[in-house]
Amino acid sequence: MTDELYIGLMSGTSMDRIDAVLVEIGDQSCSIHATHSLAYPGDLRSRLERSVKDPDGVDLIEMGTLDKQVARSFAEAALGLLKNSNVEASAISAVGSHGQTVLHRPDLPEPFSVQLGDPGTLAATVGITVVADFRNTDLALGGQGAPLVPAFHRWAFGDTQINRAVVNIGGIANVTLLYADGATKGFDTGPGNALLDQWCQEHQGAPFDDGGAWAAQGSINPELLQNMRADAYFQLVPPKSTGLDYFNLNWLQQRLKTCNVQPSYQDTQATLSECTAQEIAAAIRGTSNVSEIAICGGGVNNHDLMERIRRALPACSIDTTDRWGIDPAWVESVAFAWLARQRLRGVPTSIPEVTGADAAVSLGGVYLPADCKSL
Repeated sequence: MTDELYIGLMSGTSMDRIDAVLVEIGDQSCSIHATHSLAYPGDLRSRLERSVKDPDGVDLIEMGTLDKQVARSFAEAALGLLKNSNVEASAISAVGSHGQTVLHRPDLPEPFSVQLGDPGTLAATVGITVVADFRNTDLALGGQGAPLVPAFHRWAFGDTQINRAVVNIGGIANVTLLYADGATKGFDTGPGNALLDQWCQEHQGAPFDDGGAWAAQGSINPELLQNMRADAYFQLVPPKSTGLDYFNLNWLQQRLKTCNVQPSYQDTQATLSECTAQEIAAAIRGTSNVSEIAICGGGVNNHDLMERIRRALPACSIDTTDRWGIDPAWVESVAFAWLARQRLRGVPTSIPEVTGADAAVSLGGVYLPADCKSL
């Protein structure tokens, strides 16, 4: 089948930017043609952050307004990508849009997940078919609705000779286990960048701990580390998924309250980094004979965290996904372009062994632009 051009749009739980990637995808390979990033306007990001911290305090009018404004920001990112790459919208087969997660509650009697960025508005604005809302069908089938990308990891990074793991460190960290026999597992391990960023913002006045330098100069507090790792989420057997509505500053403050002696702010950052690394390592150590690990997401820029993971897994070869052919900054955006392609072909992209759903389905809803009557 002829290779086609797709756009992938992604904004993770860190809410630091919207990533847009133009990718050519064939049956067996993909290649990135262009990339573009766009920061949310300051007011929009702060309102999104408030909606995550206090969902009960956000009324329906504000939620609906945010939904439209996020969609327009996603559209701006996609149109900026097209402009910078001199590609016409008519050349794009579809846009795969993750949206902006503000609430993920697979644990409720009526499980749901909320991603803002109205796909109808996005399709109408960019004039391209949009595939979005990737989580809720899996939730309706009894799954976690997350993680979404293990099927892409299998397609892009799987090896028939070696057991591999892909670790994505975004706001929340997740791991995909790719066995040589074709089996695939994956789940959220717990905190990633977002909680480290939040603690740094609160006590250093910086948006993030650049390179993990602040954490690297701190000392691990054994009592706090034990309190963190005793959390019930870490004890759950997969399938499991989580979000910032769980792992946030309130979660951290509750663990600090149980310490007999309060660690310094810097030592708290170091301990949080160690907890993140240890839970990633535990997810991989609990599997059989994973020998190669590739890391992607913003966490690859946190040198302290990367070194902690390497120390926790000394027997594994650890690199970034660059080694396997995709820039670690763009893996998730490419994944949503690929998910859009598979949805238009009706190819299943959920993995019941990963999410716990009753069946494998082709994830995502399809939204046509105004001038399009059929696929």
